[in-house]
Amino acid sequence: MNAIAQIPARLLVIEDDSVLSGHLHDYFSARHYLVSQCSEGLAGLEAAASGDYDLVLLDILLPGFNGLELLNALRQQSPVPVIVVSALGDEQARIQGLINGADDYLPKPFSMAELAVRVDAVLRRVALERVLPEDEGLESVGKLVLRDHDMVALYRHMDLGLTNTEFRLLQVLLEHRDTVLSKPFLYQAVLHRGCGRHDRSLDLHISHLRRKLRDGGAPESAVRTVWGQGYTLITDAL
Repeated sequence: MNAIAQIPARLLVIEDDSVLSGHLHDYFSARHYLVSQCSEGLAGLEAAASGDYDLVLLDILLPGFNGLELLNALRQQSPVPVIVVSALGDEQARIQGLINGADDYLPKPFSMAELAVRVDAVLRRVALERVLPEDEGLESVGKLVLRDHDMVALYRHMDLGLTNTEFRLLQVLLEHRDTVLSKPFLYQAVLHRGCGRHDRSLDLHISHLRRKLRDGGAPESAVRTVWGQGYTLITDAL
């Protein structure tokens, strides 16, 4: 049984490759997940937005309505976690997937074991978020305010529009303000998994966080890279 919850997690696989979809179904079913499948975009969007699933595995190259369009539309309706799994492994595709609200991005070909680790990490993070009391106080520094109960970050009273992952990243940086945090630490604290040798997911989340802070009026230098060591939040800049 999935260790993250007392009942099996419900996965939705949106993938038009019937062979891969079948492998995903069999692999995760054997790990005691409840797995449903969908092979095209519009039906996948309807299913993903239904509230019936704990996590979505989403391909990009879908017929008619591609995965990035689906993800963008889904984020207007539902916060259900999404891991994009796609043959489009180039950096721009990964960036766009994360911008559109993906929780993680794994290029094809991938090992089922690595995908399982990422699925478990996302579900573990969601489970932790659900047990946070809604009446937790605000965290703030300067003009920046983080509202824990609904994962909203405000700068000068304006919502920065952070994804859940970006919010968690900023929250961890704020909790350890003016301290350099290593990439391995941030991968575990924010993404709840280790970092692979060529994994740039954290760097992309940092880049998006800086852009949104800048767009909200905060200096981009507030989140500083310390080469060879990691990242730090410079509170004097806020």
